[in-house]
Amino acid sequence: MYAIVKTGGKQYRVERGQRLLVERLAVAEGADVALEPILYRSEETVFDKAGLANVKVTAKVVAHVRGEKLRVFKFKPKRGYKRRTGHRQDLTQIEVTEIAAAGAKARAKASPAKPSPAKASPAKPAPAKASAAKAPAGEAETTSATKETASDGS
Repeated sequence: MYAIVKTGGKQYRVERGQRLLVERLAVAEGADVALEPILYRSEETVFDKAGLANVKVTAKVVAHVRGEKLRVFKFKPKRGYKRRTGHRQDLTQIEVTEIAAAGAKARAKASPAKPSPAKASPAKPAPAKASAAKAPAGEAETTSATKETASDGS
């Protein structure tokens, strides 16, 4: 069982017990945080909004750390322009504690029941076709077709 979650503008594939580094979260160390699921996969795959409303992914904040130093060097030849700067990203290390889908199996069993009312609805258009056959609209179409061929011959 796994889930794909979205945090910090990025998407991560997570499993229970997995540790990962994400963009800095504004919560204290040791606190629990709920992650936004995009996809849930166990026996079934859930990725629609209604199904994901029942999926819960929680993680525990282990530590706040900083990423490794990135060196940025700007250089323009023949002008004597050199600039060196660096960057360290603020990160949060989290551990996924729970991935749970409440009612996913019950909802999956209920969804095949929905097509049965849809089967009853195609019966309604059938009488509409029968009423159209009774109407003299077919005669009017043949009359207009005869007029068009007569005007073409002129």
